[in-house]
Amino acid sequence: MFDTNAVGIVRVTEPGTTATDMTAAFGIGRSPEESARTVVRLAILDVDGPTGTFQDETGQLRW
Repeated sequence: MFDTNAVGIVRVTEPGTTATDMTAAFGIGRSPEESARTVVRLAILDVDGPTGTFQDETGQLRW
């Protein structure tokens, strides 16, 4: 059953162009490990961390 009183945390991240099999032909992107840093940083924040923000490795971005 869906809890209509539940409170959620929303964190959106821009990991940047990542060097993958899809981008290899272009020779662009940072390593997957570098891109993952921002994702992991936001994922492990506690509930008191920022919510409703859009962030990259430098911090909060304008929407």
